[in-house]
Amino acid sequence: WQYFYLYVILDVFSRYVVGWLLADHESAELAEQLIAESCHKQGIARDQLVLHADRVAAMTAKSMAHLLTDLGIEQSHSRPYTPDDNPFSEAQFKTMKYRPDYPQRFDSQEHAYAWARAFFPWYNHEHHHVALGLLTPATVHFGQATEVIAKRQATLDAAYALHPERFVQGAPVPPPLPTAVWINPPTHPDAAFPTMAELPSLAQLPLPQSG
Repeated sequence: WQYFYLYVILDVFSRYVVGWLLADHESAELAEQLIAESCHKQGIARDQLVLHADRVAAMTAKSMAHLLTDLGIEQSHSRPYTPDDNPFSEAQFKTMKYRPDYPQRFDSQEHAYAWARAFFPWYNHEHHHVALGLLTPATVHFGQATEVIAKRQATLDAAYALHPERFVQGAPVPPPLPTAVWINPPTHPDAAFPTMAELPSLAQLPLPQSG
C-alpha cells in the first residue's frame, strides 16, 4: 500500500479552496510552500489572516511558525483530542469522498492528481453549497453573492406575480448568505465585528511586494 497526502487550504467563510497540493509524504516544507504561494496568489496582506490547522507535525513545526510570522499570519490550532475543531475542512473532505466518481483506490499518484485537478474546480465553481445559501464558493469568495441573490429574487418575484397560488407560504425569498462564520464563536455577547459590506474585497487589498 502507498498513501498520498492532500494538503488543502480552505477559506472558512466562502468555503473556497484557495490552494491544494498532493504529495507522497507529509512535510513542513511542502505545507510552507503551499501557504506562501496561496497567500501571494490571494493578495493576503500582513495582519489580515488567521490560519487554523490540525496539530499535525507539518503545521506545528518551528519553521512553519517562522513562516507565518514573516507573512504576518496569526496561527491557530485545534484543541487536543477535539476532532470537531476543524469542521469546515472535514466537511470539504466529506464532500470530496462522497462524489459519485470518487474511486475506491487510486492506481498511482498521477491518477490521484488528475482526479483532484478535476474535483477542485468543480467544488469552487459548480458546487452549490447548502451552507452558502446554495451559492458556489467562488461566487461568495469573489464578492458576487449580492448580485446573484438579487437575480434569484427577481426570478422568484416574477414567478410569484404570475402564480401566487403556488406559493402557500407567501412571497418566496432565496436562502440567505451567513453574515459570519466561526470555528469557536465569541463568548462576549456585545462583541462587535465588521459586516460583509464593511470588509474589503480582494480587489481592494494590497498585493504583497516582492524582493
